[in-house]
Amino acid sequence: MKKPRVNVSGFNVQNAVAREKRFLLLQGPHGPFYRHLARILCETGAKVWRVGFNFGDQAFWRRPNYIAFTESADKWPAACAEIFDSKGITDLVIYGDSRPIHADAIRLARARGVTIHVFEEGYLRPYWVTYERDGSNGNSRLMQISLSEMRAALARPGAEQPPAPARWGDMREHMFYGALYHFCVLALNQRYRLFRPHRGIGVAQEFHLYLRRLLLWPWHRLERRLTVWHLKRSGFPYHLVLLQLEHDASFRTYSDFASMADFVDLCLAQFAAGAAKHHHLAFKAHPLEDERVPLPRLIREGARRYGLSGRVHFVRGGRLASLLNDARTAVTVNSTAAQQVLWRGQPLKALGLAVYGKPEFVSPQPLADFFKSPISPDSNAYHDYRQFLLETSQIPGGFYSARGRRKALRSVVDKMLSQRDPYEVLLAEREAMRQHIQTVA
Repeated sequence: MKKPRVNVSGFNVQNAVAREKRFLLLQGPHGPFYRHLARILCETGAKVWRVGFNFGDQAFWRRPNYIAFTESADKWPAACAEIFDSKGITDLVIYGDSRPIHADAIRLARARGVTIHVFEEGYLRPYWVTYERDGSNGNSRLMQISLSEMRAALARPGAEQPPAPARWGDMREHMFYGALYHFCVLALNQRYRLFRPHRGIGVAQEFHLYLRRLLLWPWHRLERRLTVWHLKRSGFPYHLVLLQLEHDASFRTYSDFASMADFVDLCLAQFAAGAAKHHHLAFKAHPLEDERVPLPRLIREGARRYGLSGRVHFVRGGRLASLLNDARTAVTVNSTAAQQVLWRGQPLKALGLAVYGKPEFVSPQPLADFFKSPISPDSNAYHDYRQFLLETSQIPGGFYSARGRRKALRSVVDKMLSQRDPYEVLLAEREAMRQHIQTVA
């Protein structure tokens, strides 16, 4: 009996493309995500190299084609250029685009026509990770795509939103890999003695802060629960301020604030000027906040300075949902947590560049006026924006848990092998469909 012919031309084309790919991975999320990504990329026929800048990078790799960069930072641009040219690199893979070593590599990659793949924490976290081309956050292509273009690209604007995936990891795994990474850099970094972290403190201090957070986690959890219980049971209206990590690239690069203290002070001053006297203000810390900036003290002192004692609260990390459900408004610089605010249809004020900073759903009001009489977002517009993200750059899964990694890797490698970025794929598909319909008509 003659076997039926199977059309595998599409697979052959993709395999041929993969065999021409030569990926260079720089610094990635703490943990083994890059190692598993490299394994799958190699299975497609691509070649993969990884540059490590400290023993934390090296410890999580455990694969061939490892390049140890052991020189001082000023030697990196020349070394990076030599790697691009000698290895014939076609694709650069980075986690975030703002740290200096990545910014140098991006500049060199663009000069050579190298495709730039950027991973980030999910814009719709915690159940997704972000995959884009060329840049993320303030450098994301989302900053140039209007809501009308997004809606035109969707097959069904206004479609019912898919539910969040089942939970596959939690913050503790992120904290664990962060502590392990910094221990490796602190205790085993003799080969990389010239390494300097891109953040403003030393490795020993950062490891100490990670360890302190792990040890104090039970006490902080109890304190957080008591504060949230008080906010929810007291009956007063409250506004929520979503704090970020001061050393986070999106805060430092895509806002005009020199420090988190400046942002806190502005929020307190404008709340005192605009909010009703019976309203309260709650500052919600980032889940990974390690208090290298003394936020509780800054907030207490600021509350006294503006006559707000008793009306201002500090919540340590934890989940956002229970606090948001009863909040009147939310204020942030450009935290991705603001997407949860918009998902609930609550008024939002963003004070920095953000991928969700569309005029249809982020308030344009001065901050004092926002606290006094906030403008609500266009929820239908936000739902279409969210749908566009889910169909393009948001990958279900995570970097830190085994289950989350498996989920993310099932779809992201095909996106990396595509000739177009995720946004261009969807925009081009819809345009081709419209042209086909016009031709047939």
